[in-house]
Amino acid sequence: MSPAADPQAIEDALALARELAPRMSAVVLTHFPDADTLDLMRPGAGPLEAVAALNRALAAELAHEGVQVLVQVADRAAFRRWMDGRADTPEARRAWRNHRGLLQGDAAFQMLGLDPSAMRPPRRGKASGTPAERLMRAFADEDGGEFDELAEELVAAGRDGVLDQAIRKVAARFGEEAARELAQELLAVAEGARIGPAGWAALVALPVALPPDAPPDPVSLGESLIASGALAEELELRFLPEWRVPEALEALSPGALRRVLVEMVAGEEPAALPPAKPTQLQESGFGVLVGLQYDWAIPSWEEIAAKGLPEPPEDDKETPEEAARTEVFERWRAATYQAADGCVALALVPFSEASAEIADFLQEAGEQTSGLTEIRDFVDMARGEAPGEEVVCRATVEGERLQLALYTRAGRFLDELTLEAAQLPVPAAEMPELLRAFVPLAARPPGS
Repeated sequence: MSPAADPQAIEDALALARELAPRMSAVVLTHFPDADTLDLMRPGAGPLEAVAALNRALAAELAHEGVQVLVQVADRAAFRRWMDGRADTPEARRAWRNHRGLLQGDAAFQMLGLDPSAMRPPRRGKASGTPAERLMRAFADEDGGEFDELAEELVAAGRDGVLDQAIRKVAARFGEEAARELAQELLAVAEGARIGPAGWAALVALPVALPPDAPPDPVSLGESLIASGALAEELELRFLPEWRVPEALEALSPGALRRVLVEMVAGEEPAALPPAKPTQLQESGFGVLVGLQYDWAIPSWEEIAAKGLPEPPEDDKETPEEAARTEVFERWRAATYQAADGCVALALVPFSEASAEIADFLQEAGEQTSGLTEIRDFVDMARGEAPGEEVVCRATVEGERLQLALYTRAGRFLDELTLEAAQLPVPAAEMPELLRAFVPLAARPPGS
């Protein structure tokens, strides 16, 4: 230990690390190459040797606990650019990330002055049975740690045959629904990994219902979403420059999906996911923008020591920040619909959820179409009650609700109908234009 290091400070930090490690998957340590950089970025943090000694002790302890250790090398110029326009607070200083890339694995430990061979976390004892049987047991026992570790090992090795065997075993033992759940979980494992400059990379997808004519330019569409402000600040997103069809995404095995991720991180076109041909897009009616997303939100040890671990989001509860981004995304989607002749962008979702997102959209569209059918039936029934008379409609928009009242042209009231937003194919304010196609509209009740 460096003579400049405070033994008690290190022991306190290690105690905190041991306490928090079970809830941590990865952590960022900042390596300061010289005292001037440390003084600029962390004024008052202490001698350079003490900070380096603390980093080494923390890295060894956290690695032993199975936490991924990432190291960013402090850069004065990049830090100054980051702080430009930001309030000079400890929180802003700690939030800086070296976007030229975080060091991982052996390179991270070597930068801190540690022997990588001594940093390997202890491995679990190997359970009995074939890999497929072990995966089935881990899945059935709901042992998240063992399942994630074994699934990652098999996916990374491209052992699709073993994964298929595990799915068949689960189907035979627990039923087809459980087998489908396992298959989906394996795809979710495959679409993200501890690779890339941020320490974590994942594939995402933006399904788009295409207009009947030519699809919009995928590059412009992707760039407009990235520039819209709908993404969290810590996310970095890059789309492939051409359309893919949903059927091509569905055809990928977990091993093939992981290869797509690795190739995209390397800046290569994914061999197993070629661009869609125009005829494929026309037949499908949907195109998908496939994106590579880097997550720079992995906390630094300094942030953890100052504020604790970030609290996991509550299920189905949207934060104010998420609500604001959702509003921005909806504005972007509406603008895209207008600019691209009716193309409808769905949600930006994990790659493995693209098909489910499309299925939900089609179900919702079907419900909305049924609402339009209900309006047509409503008008036809009223016409049957007033044979030989012209039927007119007064449409009133109340927030997101549409209220329809039918009269004869002479002013006799016939019937009324109220429809909620979920029943309408377009926003309530846009419905009158659709109604004109099959019933005359009246600004006020006839005869009033």
